[in-house]
Amino acid sequence: MEGTDRKARRARLGLAAIGVLLLTVLAGGAVTAYLLADSGGSTGSAKSEEKDAGDSHDKPSDTSRRPKLTPETGEKVSLPNPRGQKDGVSTGFAHTTYGAYAAAVYFWEEYAFLDDQKARQQLDAVTSPDASSDYADERISEVRKLREKAGLPPSGGAPAGITFTTSVNAINAWTVDDKGDVIQVWLNYDRYATKADGEPDPAPLKDRTDNVILKWQDGAWKLTDERKYRKEGGQPVSYNPDARAAWQNGWRQVRHD
Repeated sequence: MEGTDRKARRARLGLAAIGVLLLTVLAGGAVTAYLLADSGGSTGSAKSEEKDAGDSHDKPSDTSRRPKLTPETGEKVSLPNPRGQKDGVSTGFAHTTYGAYAAAVYFWEEYAFLDDQKARQQLDAVTSPDASSDYADERISEVRKLREKAGLPPSGGAPAGITFTTSVNAINAWTVDDKGDVIQVWLNYDRYATKADGEPDPAPLKDRTDNVILKWQDGAWKLTDERKYRKEGGQPVSYNPDARAAWQNGWRQVRHD
């Protein structure tokens, strides 16, 4: 969210989360919203003019007869499985475009966004030595700030009795070097919480979008934030599963087996 709406939302969260989170959990309130409201941005829905892009009256007749694909109706991305697991992250993805996609999705779904010690272990395992010296520290700082906003100690694990699940809905990616060894992957995702009694959180965090840059190095895909690659990167149109513009821009839904 931007501007006044974002500031107002953060203010409300700051008052509501501190000292109230555990009561909210016990009462069956919106666990995910309290903990995750500032953990990533949302691109929202594609605008109506984007949905209308490519209407048949602007295209030759043969184009108008083609299927009007969207991320929902188009072919899904099937990701290769990891070959191993180490330090809390999946490993063994091939030196291919789909290998990079899989590395990004698995890392995002496994990342311990609310556990600073586990997150540190994961980041140490998958961060490129060429990344900025404070890359991992900044990610850990984000985790600790999120914990504090939720009324938790700055360091520690997830609240007792609560489990979190991240599910990537769709990805959009492009290479940012001339060899295909560095790929920026945008991820649209949802996060869900489940309480100790097995009941789901009634207000999961949905339709969030973030990105990572992956670099093939030392036989694996590594996270990096090198400036030269950031400069070559970009930002896709808003993800909308039913928008033709999203499909045309490169958004593809992820098939979860």
